[in-house]
Amino acid sequence: MKKRVRFATATAFALLMCWALLSLPGTEAQAQSNKPVALEGVKFDTAAPFEDNLKACVGKDIIVHLESGATLQGYVKSVHDDLLHLEKLAGKDFYDALIRIDDISALEVKFRDMK
Repeated sequence: MKKRVRFATATAFALLMCWALLSLPGTEAQAQSNKPVALEGVKFDTAAPFEDNLKACVGKDIIVHLESGATLQGYVKSVHDDLLHLEKLAGKDFYDALIRIDDISALEVKFRDMK
């Protein structure tokens, strides 16, 4: 019986807190002001070779999916002679990667940000 009372009290409190947060003034205005905005200088060109799309990402944080199934995230330092140099790998302090462009199956780049 005590467990039911505690559960009912906790549920009522949680619902009350949710209602209070939703009824705060400005919440709706904040939600409307947070709209995705395109980042400058980032775009894919499907008419260009894959290597040229990678060169356009120099200095950008990207996620590379390899044909082996591995995924690497880092900043593009350079692209040259069928090789991609990723620096500052995510989750691996002080590591870089040199990747053959032929081994890349997909590429993820952040195109939009919230403003």
